[in-house]
Amino acid sequence: KLIILLQNVLKWQLKINIIKKKLFFILFILFFNQLEAKENIMILKLKNGDVEIELYQDIAPKHVERIKKLVKEKKYDGVVFHRVIDGFMAQTGDVKFGNSNSENYDIRRAGTGGSEYPDLKAEFSSIPHERGTLSMARSADPNSANSQFFICFKSAPHLDRQYTVFGKIIKGMDFVDLIKKGEGSNGEVSDPDKIISLTLK
Repeated sequence: KLIILLQNVLKWQLKINIIKKKLFFILFILFFNQLEAKENIMILKLKNGDVEIELYQDIAPKHVERIKKLVKEKKYDGVVFHRVIDGFMAQTGDVKFGNSNSENYDIRRAGTGGSEYPDLKAEFSSIPHERGTLSMARSADPNSANSQFFICFKSAPHLDRQYTVFGKIIKGMDFVDLIKKGEGSNGEVSDPDKIISLTLK
């Protein structure tokens, strides 16, 4: 009887150890997923308030990777919204000529520059350009996105599958609405508003 009892105790200990390992693995996965989810949230600080942005890592991995890299290098801090068309979109992200904190800042050339890194291959998707969508700016070449991006004020279906959508505003879109608008059909802005800071949450 004693031997049977000891065998049963050992069996229960073995089961408990297996359960502990499974629980540890589940907790580890949950913790990792939470960290990854936080890494895909950005905070855009504007003069009127903070804007929370969700990044679409699964939809446009290379573009999200580039944005994160430039954010971690603080390349976007001080970059102006050089082209803002009321009812359409606000464009920013020229880290070369559009950074008001840099000696290279030139509002006349803002919109023509990018980062030191190579241009990216397009990652077009079926995600629509809606109010609050973040999408990469580019030239006529589909594979020319680099650092510049725009935020849609309203739905813009004519841009769908033509530009790489990489995120969407989930909080604070009313602050984006207050970004200083440009003049003329091209939306050029004199004395433009800027990104105070862009950080990963």
